[in-house]
Amino acid sequence: MTDQPVIELSGAAFGHGDRTVVSGLDLTVRRGEVVAVLGPNGAGKSTLVKGLLGIAEQHAGTARVLGHEVGSAPARAGIGYVPQRHTLASAVRATASEIVTMGRTVRTPWWAPWRIRSADDRAIVEESLAVVGLGDLATQDVTTLSGGQQRRVLIARALASCPEVFLMDEPTAGVDRGHQQVLVAVMRRLVERGATLVIVTHELDALADIVTRAIVVRGGGISHDGPPDRLPPADVAHAHHDDDGEAPPSSVPTTMIPTKGGSR
Repeated sequence: MTDQPVIELSGAAFGHGDRTVVSGLDLTVRRGEVVAVLGPNGAGKSTLVKGLLGIAEQHAGTARVLGHEVGSAPARAGIGYVPQRHTLASAVRATASEIVTMGRTVRTPWWAPWRIRSADDRAIVEESLAVVGLGDLATQDVTTLSGGQQRRVLIARALASCPEVFLMDEPTAGVDRGHQQVLVAVMRRLVERGATLVIVTHELDALADIVTRAIVVRGGGISHDGPPDRLPPADVAHAHHDDDGEAPPSSVPTTMIPTKGGSR
């Protein structure tokens, strides 16, 4: 971990239309940190994430990702987003590999879409699937995969973009302890490679080995920012949740992780 900030919010406020959802946000996340974002439902956690992605409107203050204004092309390119979804829509048929390939679009010029099929891109897609234990299911239709496997496809898609900052919305939700351990191992390797993780979660126990900091969003603002073991008693209930899900994979390699030095 270094002192270099990757997320900088100063008096920031985000919302939708004329409605401000979160405001007065002062937050600096430095490279290599693993930050858990906690809080009750409806407190504004999702709006904070959408603000960092440039999706929610910025109503006040300053907000930067990797030194760039949120929502700008460089800021978007530096973020790997894992949405809070357990299943992928069945309206469009696609293989796991095709879904993960979509993660390479941020590294492909708009005027050269064919480059997304380059040898370097294909290698990164393969590695991303291998990281989440789905290398042998690359050609499988995603609609035939279990909910837990589809979740890992979404994580692989984020990995394929070779980001510097990962925003993860409930990545361990609906996943049993075995799968949670696999995901935590992947996250740990990402941090070792220089990535920064911001994770919205209700399952802090599953991430206890890697989380370095916890912030609590409550009442439309940040009410706590500090070590995870110093959460106020009123916020502890929002940091823990029972887990369930499918059985863990028998073997998941974590040695092949795309780095930010990959094809861009």
